[in-house]
Amino acid sequence: MNHNSITAQPVSPIPADNPRRNLSVANPDKDQTLRHLGIVGDTYTVLLSGDDTDGRYCLIDMHIPPGGGPPPHRHDFEESFTILEGEIDATFRGKKSLVHAGETISIPANAPHSFTNAARQPARLLCICSPAGQEELFLAVGVPVATRTTPPPKPSKAAAAAMMAKIIALLPKYRTEMVKP
Repeated sequence: MNHNSITAQPVSPIPADNPRRNLSVANPDKDQTLRHLGIVGDTYTVLLSGDDTDGRYCLIDMHIPPGGGPPPHRHDFEESFTILEGEIDATFRGKKSLVHAGETISIPANAPHSFTNAARQPARLLCICSPAGQEELFLAVGVPVATRTTPPPKPSKAAAAAMMAKIIALLPKYRTEMVKP
């Protein structure tokens, strides 16, 4: 039995419904209100933010081109990836695994990890972070792009260095740190 699950908590009444919260429906290919962000060569679409889920989690649609993916890092929140299309090479605590479409991986809080699209075609992932907040980092550093699959513009060396400096400066606020491979 998981000592952190809801069944391990004392039994108490379920809170009343909050009528100020609404049903959210996100269609990343048609919804003009969704934000598509170019981040270090990948394109992320925020499907559900912490504002939508009362801070419980965020959901991000990730389009990862060949060679794309984040560098090694770790953070103090849970993160899961479901591979919808393609495959990724996931590195978890230094061990590589090939993860295919239809599979899901779960990254425990604080564990070093990264992933790379080593294939010749783009990969599509659904990323859940719990609690929410990671989407706020992406919104702070990402470059708006037109669609879920629009590649971000290729930055100049100076712009790329400035973006990386901004990311590094913001990481502590979002409880994330880069790690050496």
